[in-house]
Amino acid sequence: MGCAPSVHISSEAPGAYLGGKEEEDAQDSWALLQGAGLPSDPYLPRGKIPVSDVQFGPMRFHPDQLQVLLAFSKDDNQCKAFRQACDQAGFKCTLTKEVQAVLTCFLSAHHDIVILDHRHPRQLDARALCRAIRSSQVSENTVIVGVVRRQDGELPVMPLLTTGFTRRYVEDPSPLACYTELLQLQFGEVRSQLKLRACNSIFTALEKSQDAVEITGEDHLVQYVNPAFVTTVGCDSNELVGKELAKLPVGEKKSELFQTINSCITEGKGWQGVYCAKNGDNTQQNVKVIPVSGQGGKIRHYVSIIRLSNGNSKAGLQADSHTDSQVGKLRDRRKSSLGGRSVGSRASEVAGQRRHSSLARIHSVTMEAPITKVINIISAAQENSSVPVSEALDRALEILRTTELYSPQFGAKDEDPHANDLLGGLIVNGLRRLSGNEYALSAKNLPRASSSMTASLPLHDIPKQIAEALENEDSWEFDIFELEAATQKRPLSYLAIKIFTRFGICEFLKCPEPTLRLWLQMIESTYHSSNPYHNSSHAADVLQATCYFLCQERVKRALDSVDQVAALIAATVHDLDHPGRTNPFLCNSGSELAILYNDFAVLESHHASLAFQLTLRDDKSNIFKNMERNDYRTLRQAIIDMVLATEMTRHFEHINKFVNSVVKPLAELEEREETDAVRADIHRMLRTPENRTMIKRMMIKCADVSNPCRPLEQCIKWASRISEEYFSQTDEEKRRNLPVVMPAFDRNTCSIPKAQMSFINYFIIDMFEAWDNFVDLPLLMHHLDNNFRYWEDLDHMNVRGCRPPPD
Repeated sequence: MGCAPSVHISSEAPGAYLGGKEEEDAQDSWALLQGAGLPSDPYLPRGKIPVSDVQFGPMRFHPDQLQVLLAFSKDDNQCKAFRQACDQAGFKCTLTKEVQAVLTCFLSAHHDIVILDHRHPRQLDARALCRAIRSSQVSENTVIVGVVRRQDGELPVMPLLTTGFTRRYVEDPSPLACYTELLQLQFGEVRSQLKLRACNSIFTALEKSQDAVEITGEDHLVQYVNPAFVTTVGCDSNELVGKELAKLPVGEKKSELFQTINSCITEGKGWQGVYCAKNGDNTQQNVKVIPVSGQGGKIRHYVSIIRLSNGNSKAGLQADSHTDSQVGKLRDRRKSSLGGRSVGSRASEVAGQRRHSSLARIHSVTMEAPITKVINIISAAQENSSVPVSEALDRALEILRTTELYSPQFGAKDEDPHANDLLGGLIVNGLRRLSGNEYALSAKNLPRASSSMTASLPLHDIPKQIAEALENEDSWEFDIFELEAATQKRPLSYLAIKIFTRFGICEFLKCPEPTLRLWLQMIESTYHSSNPYHNSSHAADVLQATCYFLCQERVKRALDSVDQVAALIAATVHDLDHPGRTNPFLCNSGSELAILYNDFAVLESHHASLAFQLTLRDDKSNIFKNMERNDYRTLRQAIIDMVLATEMTRHFEHINKFVNSVVKPLAELEEREETDAVRADIHRMLRTPENRTMIKRMMIKCADVSNPCRPLEQCIKWASRISEEYFSQTDEEKRRNLPVVMPAFDRNTCSIPKAQMSFINYFIIDMFEAWDNFVDLPLLMHHLDNNFRYWEDLDHMNVRGCRPPPD
């Protein structure tokens, strides 16, 4: 069915249906449009305006190009103005001047907007056309506008509305007025009609659903029932809609069920549970009543969902948050296994009843974790799946039920023994590498820091050499080794007091500066200066890196003052009393710490615990003494979480969570056109407690192992120190006949360049690329590339040390 020859169609370009003098007039009109202040975006095609997706509850769809049908008896200024406005708005415009062609064109294209000229009834009967269009089934979501004369603008609008018009437009041939009218229609009535049109798909899903669904209004009258509900009740839909739920014409078998649902609705609350009939009916029904809030937050509807499932149960209505079939199967198996046991005494029955009562209370409380919801959804999907799909979902469920969802599983890397040793020594728990008869216990105590402290440091009047070493402490090029030499291996106290002062730590903690000074001296004295790597210089280096990250714009927008204080304190204490040995070594040697912390995050748990023990034991150095209880608990939890994040067994889990929960969603938001709404979404995303926690974890993890991203000379020194510490551990393991956790770190055979390249490849690159994507750290990534090339060059030269041989 096509349109009549007198019909003209335009998609976007004005010249599509104009020529000669008309085209010149149109160009003049475009100039008038621009002069009138219509939008002109140099990054968009002329006349086209950006249209965002339509959000309808959880449903989102992209609207097609709007189609406008103009029905005018003649192409006067009013008609031309609407045509020009359609082009400017990017709408597809169809113009017809013949009455017979109007309905034909509409039925062919199903236009979103129809504009009828009602100014000349004798030439074009707009009311008759409107009634004809409305009589067709496809016009339900069409917006029809009637153009009336100026003198008719004061007449009542009701006759037009009863005819079928959506609204009235009082004659105004101004292109700007027509453009404004079209935009109001697009973002008003048309968008509302698009949402109503989308309801058809929702109702189709409800009609085909195997679950019985019923919707009740706030007046407790039934508004909708789907076929499954009709089948469940056994009544025709006409007998149900408009009736009160408690008075439905249902049989005795169903009356109790609907009375229970109605009582929940009357009380205005949601409910979820399992209904089992008391009349001998074996059918078990999972029931869910969901209140739906409308405008103003008031409950406007109640949705009742009834799902049939097989199973034998005693009569009654039991609250149960698990309604999927898999849980039902597990419950049935458990019942069958228990059925073989005999109940021996009245005491056993009482105990069973008490246990059942406790379980009922537990099930009535919503404690479902997100991963549990995912598992339940997959389990429910298995019901109607084919055997191959069901088996694949079983494998997926097995993976999801593990506790280390984000932790990768590593295969053997025989071709890279250094990577193997690093993965085994830093990621794998030491006990997993031993057989039962290999586990050795040792009564040897871990070395303890001296209880005596140095004299109070003159922090207000520090020597010139130290002051000069501290001058650029806010720069990534800051040289911690220069400060270490100037302070005689006490860089932490000097650097921390300057950084803490800059961040206002004393003001936040309500702590006098002398107390902070004493605390810093106590903390630094607890680090082991005899360790080549894990000493107070390393703590100071991590503190400086953390400070540098906190000053980056993206991090400043994400974290608040309590996060900053927690990060700086955590960096200061994160390796407190480190013995210069790894967690697997402590587990293998049966150290007191490994026994105390059950071989789990032994060192990190010790660092965090000891930091608070030392702080709280003496008021003179208790920096938390004046804090409010709740503020202290919040700060303490944040510090502990960051210190524990430095434990390497969850290294990849933290990175994967950060990438999938922060980096990727942030990138998707930033790809959108920058608007106030997008900026608000970014701010909300960054400020959620979960994301702030992940940002802090990534920050201290990157600061803790930032050596490969430091300037080359610092990178070389740190590599030499950590290698020496690992060499010393291997020596002791061989001496004590313990399992050698990292065999490649034998001082007689180890290639430090290979070890550094492996460490960078497996631990550093992915983590710092993720951190760089979030923070933007080009200088660090430049150093990382440069340092990797340095180690690669040494390896090509077959150099096993940290520096090339002298010429």
